[in-house]
Amino acid sequence: MTYKKLIPFIIVGLGLVLTGCGQSNSSNKKESTTDKIQAIATFYPMYEFTKEVLGDEGEVSLLIPAGTEPHDYEPSAKDMAKIAKSDVFVYNSQELESWVTSAQKNLDPKHTLVIEAASTIALEESGDHETEEDGHNHSEDPHVWTDPVLAVKEVQEIETRLAAQYPAKKAIFEKNADAYIKELEQLNTKYQEAFKGATHRTFVTQHAAFSYLAHQYDLTQESITGISAEQEPSPSRLAELKTYVKEHDVRVIYFEENASSKVAETLSNETGVELAVLNPLESLTKKQMDAGETYISIMEQNLEALKKSIY
Repeated sequence: MTYKKLIPFIIVGLGLVLTGCGQSNSSNKKESTTDKIQAIATFYPMYEFTKEVLGDEGEVSLLIPAGTEPHDYEPSAKDMAKIAKSDVFVYNSQELESWVTSAQKNLDPKHTLVIEAASTIALEESGDHETEEDGHNHSEDPHVWTDPVLAVKEVQEIETRLAAQYPAKKAIFEKNADAYIKELEQLNTKYQEAFKGATHRTFVTQHAAFSYLAHQYDLTQESITGISAEQEPSPSRLAELKTYVKEHDVRVIYFEENASSKVAETLSNETGVELAVLNPLESLTKKQMDAGETYISIMEQNLEALKKSIY
């Protein structure tokens, strides 16, 4: 048989070999692909709450990078592609992640389960001091996660929605959620005991992230700015706060590690009052995450910081 006559047989043979290789690669890919639930959560508390409920049944990624302020975050096309590929997408509320409403129109509900963790919580009016200067209309306060009791409600909502979507794993999700909720309840008890009988119950913060926590434990939060940490207070607002600090014997002004502390430092310098960190957990730094810090550990640090004001 001549070489030319052999060419068709060679081509067919190569085709079979390549097909076989393709099938082998496909098979290997299938074996290596995890069957765990792929979830994505917007910012740190949502990430931890989801991770605790899913346990070994899922893998959770953080959408908003560590150390990034979530109030003004807008997803890129790449971010949207990640969300669309995920099995589960968890966010706090439409008040904080306002972009979710329009983004959800591009998601396939049959593929991606969207969970609004704060959906069962009635958000309070923000009482925002500087809405016009901030350029945002923050009509409601989204910071429910800073209250351990409301954090339990968010965990329960995530667990309920996951159990409905994956009924075969319902018992596992319930067990995981119950174990984590016990930790949150212990945290709540620590806060209750720390503030029991305190006569000075006022604290001053950089921005209004702790209203729910204040209400839960009968405290009074006075904020330099409103809902967003990046707001700049007006001169008249700073003058009001200087008077407030003196009249209420305020000993500490709290600032945030992940936001500019310039405003808090200005008020501290003008009043001679100590500065301390109070973390709203809107994001953890990469360093904090690498060090194993969690919602629980940061909230315990917040408790110790608040003891300087609540006594």
